[in-house]
Amino acid sequence: MQTAALYIRVSTDEQTEYSPVAQKKALLEYAKKNRILVPSEYIFIDEGISGRKAEKRPAFMEMIKLAKRKPKPFDMILVHKFDRFSRSREDSVVYKSLLRKDCGIKVISITEQIEDDKFSIILESMLEAMAEYYSLNLSDEVKKGMTEKAKRGGLQTGAPYGYEVIEKGKLSVVESEAKIVQYMFDQFLKHNESFYRIAKKINEMGASTKRGKSFDNRGVEYILRNPVYIGKLRWTPTGSMKRDFDNENTLVIDADHEPIISLDTFESVQEKILSRARFQKPKQRPLDECKHWLSGLVRCSNCDSTLVYTTTKAPTFQCRGYAGGRCDISHSITVKKIEHAILNGLLEFMESVEMKNYNIRTNRNADLEIESLKKQLDKISTKLERAKQAFLSAVDTIEEYKATKELLQNEEFQIKARIDELVSSQNERNVDEHKAKVNLVYNVLISEDVPMIEKQKSIRTIISEIVYNKSNDDLEIEYCL
Repeated sequence: MQTAALYIRVSTDEQTEYSPVAQKKALLEYAKKNRILVPSEYIFIDEGISGRKAEKRPAFMEMIKLAKRKPKPFDMILVHKFDRFSRSREDSVVYKSLLRKDCGIKVISITEQIEDDKFSIILESMLEAMAEYYSLNLSDEVKKGMTEKAKRGGLQTGAPYGYEVIEKGKLSVVESEAKIVQYMFDQFLKHNESFYRIAKKINEMGASTKRGKSFDNRGVEYILRNPVYIGKLRWTPTGSMKRDFDNENTLVIDADHEPIISLDTFESVQEKILSRARFQKPKQRPLDECKHWLSGLVRCSNCDSTLVYTTTKAPTFQCRGYAGGRCDISHSITVKKIEHAILNGLLEFMESVEMKNYNIRTNRNADLEIESLKKQLDKISTKLERAKQAFLSAVDTIEEYKATKELLQNEEFQIKARIDELVSSQNERNVDEHKAKVNLVYNVLISEDVPMIEKQKSIRTIISEIVYNKSNDDLEIEYCL
């Protein structure tokens, strides 16, 4: 049995035939005739409200919010006429498309029914095309408005570090943060410190970002290159989240807030940043290459950042957070040492009789199937409750209720049996298969003929994560066999 929500709307100047009582009566009669369950909590009414703007109809917006839940609470929304749903073509197209495509919920008019024929398919396609056009057009209009606001010196984002937003979007200096900003510029320009060293010093001083996090080298660079500190505002209308300081579309506009840094200091810092960049080696490498087969697998026990491969002196792995100034504990370990530890760990695994001593992640496919089956059980419980409500509401007879209940309980029994089978299978997995798989990977890793990228792919088939604890020199390996 399907479940529906009712949406009822009437404005103050409409006649009695469109009254909430009349609409509700007609909708409930339609639901009963078509064996559709309508729980009382799924009846939404907006009285004395125009249908032009969706956001001005509280019951409508509450219904849309509920419809987005997973699993979906109802299968359809019944309305007396489509203009009850919305009188705005744009709103109607957008919300119907959202309900249909994202939620799997239909909007049905009980007086203007559209059948599932070829013409309806054309209408559906037109609705989707209109929804896409409206979405794109709205995005363009919003972008235009934001661009115009930026050109007038209007703030488009939250307050940058060193400032706070006061009335009408105006920036006001936060003295404690402004001193940190000035310290950054001074350390970079006069003391020749790197972004990393500046971040390290600031974190040791107890300073934190607007979000309460530690500073890193990228955050320091962003502040040093931000013209907001000389009384300007910067905005890139492309919508890209990537920090592209040289984007040709970026707008830099004079604003009316108080500068924290002098123009001479700012320009000198920009020149120094560009000068340093000329002598740095390019960091890009082909996508089919990797520096080491452990790259991306080893994590820091202190801050959970990955350990990155470096060859500044000897080949070494070091915490990315520490290298960026966010982590206060060095997790440096030589490549030779960690390779030896991992390979020895694989040998011990193969020689072990008991698998229970190892941190092995269960089969992902089986986990996903069990998770899916449990969701099906939840849906069956919901259907059983709906069938009960249908009987209590006199929508179904006692015979119909018994038949529906028996069918659902049989389905429930089969699903539970399948879950038990999967769990049992996981518990009885062949130990020899695990060891054979680990042995294969081990031979790949020690081979001098296998490319680095293939070694990386190979180890990821048996290990999902390695956590390195510098304090006790321990490696915790999580297997994913």
